[in-house]
Amino acid sequence: MDAPALACHALRKAYGDVVAVSDLSLAVARGECFGLLGPNGAGKTTTIEILEGLLLPDAGNVEVLGLRWNTHERELRQRLGIQLQETQLPDKLTVEETLRLFRSFYDRGRSVESLLEVVELESKRRSRVGKLSGGQKQRLSLACALAGSPDLLFLDEPTTGLDPHSRRQLWETLRRFRAEGGTILLTTHYMDEAESLCDRVAIVDHGRVIALGTPAELIGAL
Repeated sequence: MDAPALACHALRKAYGDVVAVSDLSLAVARGECFGLLGPNGAGKTTTIEILEGLLLPDAGNVEVLGLRWNTHERELRQRLGIQLQETQLPDKLTVEETLRLFRSFYDRGRSVESLLEVVELESKRRSRVGKLSGGQKQRLSLACALAGSPDLLFLDEPTTGLDPHSRRQLWETLRRFRAEGGTILLTTHYMDEAESLCDRVAIVDHGRVIALGTPAELIGAL
């Protein structure tokens, strides 16, 4: 079998007396869309930030694309795309300028024209970021995450606050990324989003995985 795109074992992270992640283990196959589903405060964001290399765990280990953060950080940064829960892009830059900036961070990647096309923002290329709608800003943030043609895409609640049309647009972009062979790990608290996008879902509560399976299996069990 191919090595997983992402694997972690016995992750733990605490802030004082509050345990955010408790003995959490999971594996994501290459080409899979894997969801972390749970309520606010369940530990989803802390987990994904550890996997992204943004936080150090108190215990446990992480392998991403067969590599470790402590020895291969630069290579991993070149191969990952990350959309944070809240991405603050400079309001005064245009959409095109923002994408040129993010594209410059990577040794390889998509052209600015391709990025505009994939997130359907061609008509907004000269618009300043501060003038975009919420859905347009989310799509621009996703385009920034796709700038380096990543092998693995991390998305933290990518559609929170979006109207139904904007959500569907973003879902279609993610399906195209999958169709090209990409792997996705996303967090959400929407079961319909997990059902629409994810091959498998881990339900997280109080920093632990309390259920794991396909969306159909989890719905059947409930």
